[in-house]
Amino acid sequence: LVRSRGLGDVYKRQARWAARIGSKMSLDPTQDPAWLSPGVFVDSDHPEVVAFARATCEGATTDTERARLLFRTVRERLRYDPYSFTPDPNEHKASTLLSRERAWCVPKAVLLCASARAMGIPARLGFADVRNHLASPKLVRVLGTDLFVYHGYVELWLDGRIVKATPAFNEALCERFRVPVLDFDGKTDAMLQAFSADGQKHMEYVRERGTYADLPFSEIVACFVETYGKVYRARKNERDEAFEE
Repeated sequence: LVRSRGLGDVYKRQARWAARIGSKMSLDPTQDPAWLSPGVFVDSDHPEVVAFARATCEGATTDTERARLLFRTVRERLRYDPYSFTPDPNEHKASTLLSRERAWCVPKAVLLCASARAMGIPARLGFADVRNHLASPKLVRVLGTDLFVYHGYVELWLDGRIVKATPAFNEALCERFRVPVLDFDGKTDAMLQAFSADGQKHMEYVRERGTYADLPFSEIVACFVETYGKVYRARKNERDEAFEE
């Protein structure tokens, strides 16, 4: 199993947090404090996360407008890079991500979730396995498959209902892969596009992994090892021109 310095301590802190909050989340955020509570990874009470959220939402007067601004900012602030995965749990905290330039879908979802909670918008993480029909040849070769397990998205409580959003792919990447840029209006789900601009299959959701109040980091790492074997470890010097500016 992939191990990292300090991993055990993070797991212990998260276990204590889960015991305090509860392992299952209610569908009604008004009855469940976990939708707004800071977590180990979704550290929505961190001063830098709070400052980022407030600056992003300055001038917005409704939660829907705030959610739209946060979605777009997170989408563009961190360039999507699947090679940026690391087994270091600290690199998946919202507060840490604010000092990074690249991230894959799960950390970007963590940052959006934490930022929403910092603005008082109930939010939780969701995960699903997706098949990426337009993945770069190099990435498919590295992973050994076009199946991406534990793709991350966010569920937000807006106007009395749950709306889903995934801020994974920044605008420049979408243009490179000829996929429509995914935007979020705060009213309808903004999930990965099924087809590219020219009608080719793009993203196919094949399995739901459930929703969580905080990042299930140990589950994700274990699933990566099981699915991708030893090839999918931190690849700090790995570059793929498909994901470069």
